[in-house]
Formats: sequence, C-alpha cells, structure tokens
Amino acid sequence: MKNSCIILSFILLSFLASAQNKKFEKSKDVGFIVGTSYYIGEVNPYKHFGTKLKMGGGIHYRNNFDRRWSLKTSLLYQQVEAWDADSEDPFIRNRNLSFRNQVIEGSLQFELNFFPYQIGERQYPATPYVFAGLGYFNMKPMANYRGTWYELQPLGTEGQGTALGGDYYKTNMLCVPFGVGFKVNIFSVFAFNLEWGVRKTWTDYFDDISGNYVDTGALAETSGPLAAALADRSLVKETDNGSSIPTLQRGDPGRKDFYFFALASLTFRIDKKATSCWK
Repeated sequence: MKNSCIILSFILLSFLASAQNKKFEKSKDVGFIVGTSYYIGEVNPYKHFGTKLKMGGGIHYRNNFDRRWSLKTSLLYQQVEAWDADSEDPFIRNRNLSFRNQVIEGSLQFELNFFPYQIGERQYPATPYVFAGLGYFNMKPMANYRGTWYELQPLGTEGQGTALGGDYYKTNMLCVPFGVGFKVNIFSVFAFNLEWGVRKTWTDYFDDISGNYVDTGALAETSGPLAAALADRSLVKETDNGSSIPTLQRGDPGRKDFYFFALASLTFRIDKKATSCWK
C-alpha cells in the first residue's frame, strides 16, 4: 500500500509539472532500433539473458505531449533461441528439446520521463523513463532436426489437433510490454535511447513446450513421424520401447512464458529542422 501511494504521488507531481510547463512545443520523433531478445519459460526457467542471443531491430514513432509524457508506436523483429542442452538442470538436459522463435511485435506504449526532457533542449538533456502499454505479436516456434528447421505449431508435438491433445495453440496474440529506459540528447535533433522491456504473454507455447508427453507411436500415426520425433527427444527414455511415458510431464502449464527486449536506438526529431531556434 505504501509503495502504491508513492507511485501515485510521483505520477500526480508529473502531471502538475507538465501543466505548469507552458513553453514546451509538442514534438514528434522517429527511432531506428537494434538489440537482442531472450525469454523465460520451460527451456530457460529463471536466468535473464540465459538464452542464445541474436540480433534484431525495428523502428519507432514517438509523439511527445510534453516534457514528461509520450506515446510511442513501435514495430520490432527478433529471434529467440534456447536449448535444453545448455541448462544446468539434469531433468531439462535429459529432455533435450530446443527451439528458435521468430517474433514480430507491434505495440503502443506510454512513456513517463523521470525528469523534464526535450530533444535539442540543453536545459533538459537526459532522463531515465518507465513505459507500459499494449502489444500484438506473431510468433513462429521452430526446431532443428537433422540440419533443417521445422515449424512446430502445425506438427502438434503435444497432440494438438488430434484426439491425443486439444486445439492448436495460437501464434498471434496480445502481450503487455513494460520496462525502463534512458534517453540522452546528442545534437539539436538527435538522441540516443537505451531500453530494457518485459513482455507479459498469455501463452505457454512460446517454446512449443507446455503439457505432457503423448504416445509417440499414436502421434506418428496421426501426425506423422516428424511430429513424433520432435515431440520426444529425451536422451534417456522412461520406457523400454524407445519413448517417454505418456502423461509424463514435458513442461509446466501453470507458468506462462515471458520474452524480453534489450534495445538501443538512434532517435531524431522530424517536425523541426536542425537550424531552427529552440527557444
């Protein structure tokens, strides 16, 4: 309760400061983004930056209402990759699954600057900030099998689309982005941004792992031998017939997956020329 009061007080003071700031010119800027992404889920349960980091990027468009508040629209592309073989947990290593997920995300985010900030204004050159909003993303979990990457959702590795399991999971859905960042001016119309953000999702299939093993023999008959091969890749099988026991835990459906972005961007103001007067 005490922390909530502190946060509400800070937001109220920010509004008051914005209302008193009459000299601010509303502005717009565009940013070009590079960065990396990782996730926390079945293959990487706890460790931040604990997956194979790949480069990605995107663009953003920001509408600055005043020196405190902004609304940002962003479009990002990233690959997330993780392998059970990299885990220190014996159970996870023995499961021996892996995935690569291609993620395209669009979002709207409100940003709150800790300090008054304006691109090109020497009096307000830098600030940390927090952000939160709503996003929509497309994902494509894939696995490498004998040198080729296969899309996993259509295969139904946990019996989806057959009598062995439920419906196919969705690959397009909402997420909630939130996080922290830092902005600093470089020249009259340029700025540099650093940002770390969390994506709250409502899926446990970001890595194609959630429920239990199914009978691989039956899965091979209904969905094909490739689905069966990618469903159970464990090093030590639980049965003598070369497959894990059906209904044995493969993932943890009680925990939804999160993915994260660590980004850097070069931002420039698009509604005022570099030679314009800033006062």
